[in-house]
Amino acid sequence: MNILNSCKPENVFGIFEEICSIPHGSYNLDEIRAYIIDFAERAGIEYTADAYGNIILRKPATEGYEDKPGIVLQAHMDMVAVCEDGSGIDMKTTPPEIFTEGDMIGARGTSLGGDDGIGVAMALAILDSVVISHPALEVIITANEETGMEGAKGLDMSLIKGRQLINLDSEDEGIFTVGCAGGARVKCYIPADSEAAVTSSQDTFLEIRISGLKGGHSGTEIHLGRGNASKLMGRLTGSTSVHGRSAVIHDVKGGNADNAIPADCMVRLSLPSSDIEGFIGCIKKEAAVIKSELSKTDPGFTVNISVSGNTDPGLCMSLMNFTSFINSLPNGIIAMSGEVEGLVETSLNLGILKIEGDRLVAEFAVRSSVDSEKDALIKRLQSLTEGFGGTNTVTGVYPGWKYAPESPLRDRMVRVFRDMYGHDPKVEAIHAGLECGWFMSKAPDIDAVSIGPDMQSVHSTSERLSVSSTERVYEYLLKVLAD
Repeated sequence: MNILNSCKPENVFGIFEEICSIPHGSYNLDEIRAYIIDFAERAGIEYTADAYGNIILRKPATEGYEDKPGIVLQAHMDMVAVCEDGSGIDMKTTPPEIFTEGDMIGARGTSLGGDDGIGVAMALAILDSVVISHPALEVIITANEETGMEGAKGLDMSLIKGRQLINLDSEDEGIFTVGCAGGARVKCYIPADSEAAVTSSQDTFLEIRISGLKGGHSGTEIHLGRGNASKLMGRLTGSTSVHGRSAVIHDVKGGNADNAIPADCMVRLSLPSSDIEGFIGCIKKEAAVIKSELSKTDPGFTVNISVSGNTDPGLCMSLMNFTSFINSLPNGIIAMSGEVEGLVETSLNLGILKIEGDRLVAEFAVRSSVDSEKDALIKRLQSLTEGFGGTNTVTGVYPGWKYAPESPLRDRMVRVFRDMYGHDPKVEAIHAGLECGWFMSKAPDIDAVSIGPDMQSVHSTSERLSVSSTERVYEYLLKVLAD
């Protein structure tokens, strides 16, 4: 594509651009996995590919580093593949169309995949080099991190000799992540109303769309107060009072990933034509209130109402039942940490709202640094769902990563950072999940730190990656390896 050929370091951005040319959303990883294996074979790098889709690459120490402890570099090969509502882009077959804008790299109408394509690119660039000094290297590239860390969960840690691990999946230069929350994926299934139906050929079909929200990462950006399009749809349609009493929901689509704050939501419904004017009036009135509330966090919030030409009923669920369920669901921050100032302790995100057969499905990413709080929140969702005659599934449960008071790797990396930047990095635990939790649950003696270049709005179509920050972080990583 040669769009990034002027970006430095050239070896890193050359590989990153090749990665961006391959569709590689979660569970769509055959091509990216084949690319990594082909890369290893061409470079003469030893590798192991396991049954969980992970790839482990190994390179001996360079001259003078043979007696030094090995280093493990780690990144994940999948991305959260989301596109703008109505774009028609199929990200299973269409890769991101990348562009540069000043210091930033983005993708037109889709997420970029800087999370964690740039981490993979940096690791492969180091393996490919014949001039970089380093101890023995092991590079773990995991599969399906974004859908519950399935690759990390399945990884056989007995294959890994190194006990110093640098995770390349953070998104803020100068911040060292040394702890994270655990989490789970919860799906709530609500059956259609047996009594709900289109009662008259005179009923009108409407389509309501919420768009223009910023969305974002449900871990690192949940505290910013951004609007959740699916929750806001519940609030909008629930404001219609008597005018929506006979309305019936037929189709719903909100969000694309459970761990991404949904930026858009669509509902298709029918109602008696006599109620249309009052119904739309209520929607517009509530939309104006919401727009005022979100003027700082989501100034692009927009609601569009149109008559739908599609009169296929599809699912039939009373609007009252739909709004009662959506509006009863918890969302966002549940508790702040009492130990770490400013750290979210427990949260959940309604990331996907959709129709699946004859059921309404709501998918959540649940996170907490306290396992008992995580379990309590999952039980709360289960109780709410059962109250509406529904069922739940809980998958993708992953452990947290507890802060280690003593960490030789962290101390060394802080010293190297100070020498290069002239000040200390910020060392913190985060509310998002990282695969380090799985690695350390299997090998507690691992010493780990997570770093990465500046990125903005990951897991959304506004995702951006800083070129200059990537250059500095890569230079820093090489200094750490040389040290």
